[in-house]
Amino acid sequence: MSIRRQLAAAAVLAVLAAPAAMAQPKMPTPVKDYKVAPAGTYTLDQAHTGVVARASHVGFSYEVFRFTGVVGELTWDPAHPRADALSVSVDPNSITTAPTGAIDFAKELAGPKFLNVAQFPTTTFVSKSFHVINKSHGKVSGDLTIMGVTKPATFDVVLVGAGKGFTGAQVLGITADTWITPSDFGLQPAMLFSNPMELKIDAEFDKKG
Repeated sequence: MSIRRQLAAAAVLAVLAAPAAMAQPKMPTPVKDYKVAPAGTYTLDQAHTGVVARASHVGFSYEVFRFTGVVGELTWDPAHPRADALSVSVDPNSITTAPTGAIDFAKELAGPKFLNVAQFPTTTFVSKSFHVINKSHGKVSGDLTIMGVTKPATFDVVLVGAGKGFTGAQVLGITADTWITPSDFGLQPAMLFSNPMELKIDAEFDKKG
């Protein structure tokens, strides 16, 4: 076989082998055990985080509001969970709602009548204590600040999964929820805020370094 034919055959074999070389990376295997996540500082992955508020719609259903501007940091040590620390900050101006025709309901909620984001541009939660119930369930208590008013709040937390993600970095994913009384934070008890409201967080935290 001539050199030219050998080179051509090698090129064909390389093309045929390419799909195998381009195979999808191995899928991560999350574990529902908080001890799998090593100690360190974790930052919130905004692309895989959602903060949702569910407010009663005059007792018939729930209005669902989503906040997309969220940052946070978790100091984590599975050997000493009571010493863990969490800080989350939400931009209330990032609120989104379902389409409501000609009315920009999200803009109205962010305005002076409700969240008044011009005066109160940040909503925060800062933990004070972590309490482990079992390997995938716990409670986190701390200070919740909305519209400049700070009240104690306790989130019921469920571990969705822990382990190495696609990039090899350690990932800790949770879902957490609590209930608040809107009027405690200065929200006017109109048709949306006269009843308790649920706050729900779905989040991934990625370990630094």
